[in-house]
Amino acid sequence: MKYRKIALACGLLLAAALSAVPAFAAEWVIKQSTYYLTAQQQSFPDFPAPPAAGSKQDQADFAVLKEWQLKRTPEDCARANAGAHAEFKEFFGDMSPFADPLPAEAAVILDRVRADTDWAVYGIKERFKRPRPFLTDKELEPCLGRAGGKAYPSGHAAISRVFALLLADLVPSRRADFLARADEAALDRVIGGVHHPTDIEAGKRLADRVYKAFKKSRRFKQDLKALRALLPARAGAR
Repeated sequence: MKYRKIALACGLLLAAALSAVPAFAAEWVIKQSTYYLTAQQQSFPDFPAPPAAGSKQDQADFAVLKEWQLKRTPEDCARANAGAHAEFKEFFGDMSPFADPLPAEAAVILDRVRADTDWAVYGIKERFKRPRPFLTDKELEPCLGRAGGKAYPSGHAAISRVFALLLADLVPSRRADFLARADEAALDRVIGGVHHPTDIEAGKRLADRVYKAFKKSRRFKQDLKALRALLPARAGAR
């Protein structure tokens, strides 16, 4: 009984210590992934820098963020939180052309796509080190938590758009719907207060470049063919 009480006390102390750590201190751990693209191909050395701090564009970013902070609803924040992990099922689960549950082979391929895109995003984030908007302007209070990591470009914007471009290649007739959903996922990051508008625009531009590079990869071409074979006949109709 004595040891059980000690263990319980230790557990409570640990929980208290963890709860005292600011949410913004957590950083996403990004593992290097070069399945489709080499590290050099993922570097995009000519990718443009974010707006300079205090510039007109930077000020415009914050004006949009404050406008959204005033008008967003609990439903807006709940929707944005539902995509917090930037996973395929979060972005496209309700409109996926694949069978439900997602075939295991498709899940593996989509994870590869996400991981390579994530690494490209991470490299640029670390190059420019633009802070999250709420760290620059204390009037901002994100409803997605005080996310760790850097702001520019938005990983959610990049990953959702790469997925959308992939789905559009598989089912061209639904291209507009897939891209619209990716745009919604990107905007949710501004609504939630964790990204500047220019972060999400940069994420979209990066997605276009990443996907263009993917389509030159032999491995990606093979995986795209495998995904097409996994589509139900009606979903894959062109």
